[in-house]
Amino acid sequence: MYNRKTMTRSKRNSDLDSGCSYDRFNTINGKHPLKKACDEAFIEYGARHRKGGKVAAFNFPLAKEMGLVPKGHPEELTPELEAKILETFSLVIINEYDEINNIKFPKEEILPNKYMATRYLQLQHPNKQGKTSGDGRSIWNGMVSHKGKSWDVSSCGTGATALSPATAIQKKFFQSGDPTISYGCGYSELDEGLSTLFFSEIFHKNGIDTERVLGIIDYGNNISINIRAHQNLLRPSHLFNHLKQNNLEALENLVNYYIDRQVKNGVWENIPKTKNARYQYFLEREVEVFAKMAATLEDEYIFCWLDWDGDNVLMDGSMIDFGSIRQFGLFHCEYRYDDDDRFSTSIVEQKNKARNTVQTFAQLINYLITGEKESLKNFKDSKATQKFDSLFQDHKLKNLVYKLGFQAQTAELLFKSARSEIEALLDPFSYFERCKSKEGLKKVADGINWNAIYCMRDILRELPQLYLSRQTSIERSEFIEIIKSFYATDEDLQSNSYRDKKIDSFQESYWNLVNKASTLAKLPVEDILLNMTMRSSVINKIDRVTGDSISEIVHKVMTAKPKLKADKLFKVLSEFVDYQDLRPESKMSKSDREHSTMVRGMLKIVREYREGL
Repeated sequence: MYNRKTMTRSKRNSDLDSGCSYDRFNTINGKHPLKKACDEAFIEYGARHRKGGKVAAFNFPLAKEMGLVPKGHPEELTPELEAKILETFSLVIINEYDEINNIKFPKEEILPNKYMATRYLQLQHPNKQGKTSGDGRSIWNGMVSHKGKSWDVSSCGTGATALSPATAIQKKFFQSGDPTISYGCGYSELDEGLSTLFFSEIFHKNGIDTERVLGIIDYGNNISINIRAHQNLLRPSHLFNHLKQNNLEALENLVNYYIDRQVKNGVWENIPKTKNARYQYFLEREVEVFAKMAATLEDEYIFCWLDWDGDNVLMDGSMIDFGSIRQFGLFHCEYRYDDDDRFSTSIVEQKNKARNTVQTFAQLINYLITGEKESLKNFKDSKATQKFDSLFQDHKLKNLVYKLGFQAQTAELLFKSARSEIEALLDPFSYFERCKSKEGLKKVADGINWNAIYCMRDILRELPQLYLSRQTSIERSEFIEIIKSFYATDEDLQSNSYRDKKIDSFQESYWNLVNKASTLAKLPVEDILLNMTMRSSVINKIDRVTGDSISEIVHKVMTAKPKLKADKLFKVLSEFVDYQDLRPESKMSKSDREHSTMVRGMLKIVREYREGL
């Protein structure tokens, strides 16, 4: 019997399975406008097809946003789609080792175009001018445009380039996949790709800027190619190496390229026409970007390892390189990553590193405008860095008001008319946030840490409903009982007069802000507290992911393979990321959803590690 619904679905799947649906992948072929903009920004490599890969994960929403698959494409990895992904991204470069040793490859395996490994500054290289550093195990696959937006696509794990630290330090080229050298072998790991996929999608869901994982190709033995996308993959370090080398022409080319790309993508509007005004506009936007980013990192407890080289973030402040990124459950302000020959910066030092980046941008723009490179020290207290300081503080205050749970309109009124009241609350809030255990510094799995002892997200979540029901402040002992963490020892929790004053100051300032909000919004205090109760319970959700929990979750996913196919993994990822949506404006209620068995296990891990690193 003829079934119209069945036939329609069958025809749709047939259409999707034809090669024409995936033709947009063909534009990702090694060609990129950056090659024409600045020929000193990269090294080119030939490439060949890499066999033995299977698609372990594919980000359908991102692919649809980029126009790589049709909007109505089911979230299923068809054989034709997997073949197209492998055809486009399963490759390995033909590097200097191959050429020196005259290694021959079948002509049919060699791709027609060359791919670029970009040059940028990196602190782990002996040369501090960026002459030897850049993409050590990555290439830029190309660019794809859709609906007025252009996306850069790169892949990590495509072979050993001449820009890796191993080549610079040992002064020799390495064969791709050489088991005697780790990072220098040019390959990447499957667990690293999965961690980046989970973390970056959670960040993206919550409005934290980040590059995203488009797909992961699994080659077995924990080896993978991790495909990443963003609308502009330039980092500050792409510019800073030319600044360090006094290469004015290359620097000007890259800055102009970045400005034009931001305008084309609709990120920057009403940009001035004259050269110097364009550069000043660029500087102003970068000051705004890094002030906001620094405040966000601090207030969301995100460790990113910012440093002088401008390597670990994109120009728009987006997170990259999730191998070192962590989201803490508490404000573990003394955590430092152990990178063998050095310890990282701490989370509280990231603000000054962001300020240093702005200072370098000020030097860079002055160099472009005047043609003379002044000492970096001359820009320590420039207008740009002073503006950074002001904007950073503004964002700190806005972030606190948001976490308290005030509605958007009320929050805006408070920021305009109650700045002193917000600052009065920020002082005791920061005190408790930064309190550390008397046990001191300890070694942890990948570095050192001095444990924080109070969870301020808990008090922000619980306090408005307690005030709503009691109409008065709570006892000091109850306050401490709410905020104490797993790390707090009996000695840490002993009462003292200074801490008691901070508890009183916190509650007094909190009430002042609530009353001020009531006056400004012309609403009863009870309505203000009710709104805060509902919003803060989502914003400060008890089970919020940490770096430790993501590591355990990825281990769980790895254990579930190979039974966990790409389609199933995507469904698990989507369900888990939805639950980690901390935006009270979201229409769906994630908390009440019936979760799959695997996601229930993941949420159990999240709760177990909620206060960790």
